[in-house]
Amino acid sequence: MEMHSYPPGRPSWVDLGTPDPAAAAEFYGGLFGWAGEEGPPESGGYRMCLMNGYPVAGIGPMRHSGRPFWATYISVVDADTTAKSVRDAGGQVYLEPMDVMTWGRMAALSDPTGAAFAVWQPRDHIGAGLWGEPGACCWNELTTREPAAAAEFYHAVFGWTARTEPMGGFPYTVWLRGDQWIGGMLTMDEKWPADIPAHWMVYFAATDTDTAAARARELGGAVLVPPTDIQPGRFTVLGDPQGAVFSIITPPTG
Repeated sequence: MEMHSYPPGRPSWVDLGTPDPAAAAEFYGGLFGWAGEEGPPESGGYRMCLMNGYPVAGIGPMRHSGRPFWATYISVVDADTTAKSVRDAGGQVYLEPMDVMTWGRMAALSDPTGAAFAVWQPRDHIGAGLWGEPGACCWNELTTREPAAAAEFYHAVFGWTARTEPMGGFPYTVWLRGDQWIGGMLTMDEKWPADIPAHWMVYFAATDTDTAAARARELGGAVLVPPTDIQPGRFTVLGDPQGAVFSIITPPTG
């Protein structure tokens, strides 16, 4: 779907912080067919990833310690007001609101359960120009051990409602803003390794999950969860050569 704007409170952009942006751009270009376009010098090495001429994701140098990761950005009217709301609701502000050239204004934050995310106040750059198309982001999912605390936080900051529904035999929580599904939440239980922190998972759409998983392995990535059928489609969890984790899903046919 071609996007021209995003309502406040909806995920609108994803980007990757990585120690080797050039290698990452080569990997994701080979996997999704993205064309990399490096920004002007003042962008600090940030690359805009294009598909059919539309921006679908960003790749930039990692500016933190730890492992590289895909970040989910949520569209807001005012990044400064949202950062204050995050603090008031018990979250943290890792990067104070700042202008990103003429593209927009952003802040890097985390919820009280430890999951990092960002907010985007659009100006010249609205976010992803495509959503839900193969090779573009299609879903954003909070994974946390404290779903009740997360539900309270995101309702206070963004007005989201958490609604749990049966999903393939187990309960799954979807985030709603009004009556629109805008993301999901998965609860980590005792089966999850203790060293995996709360996080936002980014899902990209694909025409064939199995082919995409095989291609990722050919390009030097890892298949962390093999292609598996679930109610929303067939998905896999992958790792890129630098260690960033992401998911791919193909909706069911018929």
